[in-house]
Amino acid sequence: MTVLTISGRGDLPVELVGGKAHGLHRMQALGLPSPPAFVITTAAFPDEPAERLPEPVWTAVLDHLSVLERRAGRRFGDPSSPLLVSVRSGAARSMPGMMDTVLNVGVPPSFGTDGWAADTRARFAASWAEAVGGPPPPDGHRQLRGAIEAVQSSWWSERAAAYRDRSGIPHDAGTAVVVQAMVFGNRDDRSGTGVVFSRDPGTGAPGPTGEWVARAQGDELVSGLRTPAPLGSLAEAEPAVAAELARAVAVLERDAADAVEVEFTVESGRLHLLQRRVAKRSAPAAMRIAVDLCDAGLIDRPTAVARITSDHVRAIVGAGRLVDGGVELVAGLAAGPGTAVGRAHTDVDAALEAADAGEPVVLVRPSTSPRDVVAMLQSVAVVTEQGGATSHAALVCREAGLPAVVGCGAGARDLLGGRVVTVDGTSGRVFDGDLVAATGGPTDPALRTLVAWAVEAAGGGDLPAGHVLAPVAGTVIR
Repeated sequence: MTVLTISGRGDLPVELVGGKAHGLHRMQALGLPSPPAFVITTAAFPDEPAERLPEPVWTAVLDHLSVLERRAGRRFGDPSSPLLVSVRSGAARSMPGMMDTVLNVGVPPSFGTDGWAADTRARFAASWAEAVGGPPPPDGHRQLRGAIEAVQSSWWSERAAAYRDRSGIPHDAGTAVVVQAMVFGNRDDRSGTGVVFSRDPGTGAPGPTGEWVARAQGDELVSGLRTPAPLGSLAEAEPAVAAELARAVAVLERDAADAVEVEFTVESGRLHLLQRRVAKRSAPAAMRIAVDLCDAGLIDRPTAVARITSDHVRAIVGAGRLVDGGVELVAGLAAGPGTAVGRAHTDVDAALEAADAGEPVVLVRPSTSPRDVVAMLQSVAVVTEQGGATSHAALVCREAGLPAVVGCGAGARDLLGGRVVTVDGTSGRVFDGDLVAATGGPTDPALRTLVAWAVEAAGGGDLPAGHVLAPVAGTVIR
């Protein structure tokens, strides 16, 4: 089973097809609008870096491409109305932004030279140069094979390895590769792309929240290259689409029994869901979501307690409070809750050197690309001039427990560089100097509830020493 069609029928094990394909499979099974796709499974690739796709796998890819053409109603390489595809990674555990993506693969030499076609051609060339390098070949099949090989090879990149080390993901787990028919958020004025969460990933509050960029493709949003508009702007521009999206997100949360993140594209007023995954979330959000889902009957108490990790507990225990009266230097979008103090570094290499020397580093960048991830994970906080709260940088920061403020505007690097600053990722502000004071102990109400459930399950009394909530049980319940 090296290549499989994603149809919504049967069972596709996530370890074999990866989280992205598994999410697409569930969306199609639920009857939600998702472009057709196939997946090259983890079984297709060796457990070590390889430059070429094995010939039997490539033959299977071509067979499934023919199926994709029939399902999409377009032909790959057709000079008049070609089927273009995206080629994206799909590990079993989500690694947002850590591996490469190539969009608009299959652009024929005769593709249009103005308007939407020219924009799409330019986007493909930029995507190819970023992931593969150099100018793309004119032949669509060479484009497809090169994109698949580049995306799979990115599993072995330094940034992906650093993320796996931080997240406890085995290096030999491997990635699948998803090939999906393109839909075009850059098509016209009724098109765009966005990300929506079923619950606020920073606080855990229920209800859809997210961001949207008009006349754009997904890489602009998740890379942080453009600062998006709130999701409410989609409701103003396309109320029917926004209502359909809200219904779909609610269905997907119930299906997953967890908070979900959904990437979507609107093409000429029509909604397409491109990805569904369990949402990355901050420690406070993780605790509130676990309790709320249990109260809603979607999970039981043992499951709610089991979803809390030692990293969540450390983040809550280590949280400080902000001293009043600080001088605000810049403000943006609150992308990663919490507070941290460090010296602002605007250069990645300098930030890494300072972090290696033991200095608390606040990484300040125009936007954060995947190449910045190693430095991000060695920093105490992240600040960007551009981008939104649904960018890959923001997702990485929330999962890693790093305070983050994004979209602070041009000039933030010049203003902050070299200063000792306090980053308040809860309010979206950055202050001059050290304004963080220690707290008297964790007071999160959801944490109190979870500890009480854990104590009840243990028969009362003290929790076992190895229990994830044991370090705070005595402080939370007196």
